[in-house]
Amino acid sequence: MSQQLINLSPDLHRLFEDGYEISIEHGHLIVRHIPYVTSRREIALGTLVSTLAMSGDRTNPPDTHVMMFGGEFPCDSNGAALEKIRHSSTRQIIGGDLIVDHSFSSKPLAGYKDYYEKVVTYASLLSNHAAVIDATVTARTKRVVEAADESSFVYIDNASGRAGISAASQKLRQASVAIVGLGGTGSYVLDQLAKTPIEAIHIYDGDIFQQHNAFRAPGAASIAELRSRPLKVDYLAAIYGNMHKGIVKHPCYIDAGNVDELASYSMAFLCVDANEDKPVIIDLLEKANVPFIDVGIGLELVDGKLVGSVRTTTSTPAMRHHIKARSRIPLHHIDGNDLYARNIQVADLNALNACLAVIRWKKLCGYYADAEQEHFSLFTIDSNHLLNEDFAA
Repeated sequence: MSQQLINLSPDLHRLFEDGYEISIEHGHLIVRHIPYVTSRREIALGTLVSTLAMSGDRTNPPDTHVMMFGGEFPCDSNGAALEKIRHSSTRQIIGGDLIVDHSFSSKPLAGYKDYYEKVVTYASLLSNHAAVIDATVTARTKRVVEAADESSFVYIDNASGRAGISAASQKLRQASVAIVGLGGTGSYVLDQLAKTPIEAIHIYDGDIFQQHNAFRAPGAASIAELRSRPLKVDYLAAIYGNMHKGIVKHPCYIDAGNVDELASYSMAFLCVDANEDKPVIIDLLEKANVPFIDVGIGLELVDGKLVGSVRTTTSTPAMRHHIKARSRIPLHHIDGNDLYARNIQVADLNALNACLAVIRWKKLCGYYADAEQEHFSLFTIDSNHLLNEDFAA
């Protein structure tokens, strides 16, 4: 991925051809082996790091003139700090073992037209002072450091880099997550998870994607797609495979015959209605110490208006007892006047249920702060009230 992006963008390819050690890592442009002078008048090697503005697999003009740097604060040939370009000095983890210590600000009147101009400007600002001490030093080593392509995405997540949260985003890089059921809520869970760096997202559903599903799922199915009657896993994997490389299809339902497959996952989202297989699924996940989040929507028609609730139930190895002790998950189908079970079109509630579940998962991962550590929440539609209960000790 790194080399492909370099080859497709003229400014990055020009840096490569000029001999700069460039790579794309954690949604940033990395330029290693930049000679600079320390306060002791010694020559050291640092790393320039820039956010990337992209359109697909090609660069746009830089969205900021600021450049980050890993190393000591650079000095001139006499050992005096280059205060004129100092922007800030704050240690920041970009991702993995990539760390920056400072950022610089040197802005031309018209800004930088491309990344070639930006990198060469900052590399020269630092290495020219080093060349006064040793004329043989250069940032143009003709050596390319190609980072291992560990991205889960078809194209890079440059938004996290621009926001400065690449390291935080890596907390979401779990090995594998399962979504059991791709109905209204399950399809929206997939929509959200496909935008995270999970290595593999396993989707389970044996149903055909039908016309009523189109009104509950994200996006807009064409009439030709509906006429072809694709399986849900095929239809949704084709869409989200455009963005995420790790969508794994399982065109089947989970039951006693294959429930053991869930034991290997890092996390499971249960997006299926109460049925005879649900107790089997929950028992397996608990025995295998797999955390899971179960979702549900209940609706009724009262005086011509819909009332009901949106439920999110979390179960982790540290807290399981509330599931059965407080009946937090319906385990058996009950015949009744539940409008939701009759495919009423409430995509907004499906999206809300999915977002609440994914937010809860992100809290478990440490991405979002988690003040209450609730393992059960209920959003009541008519009162717009969110109730949190079952708090972890």
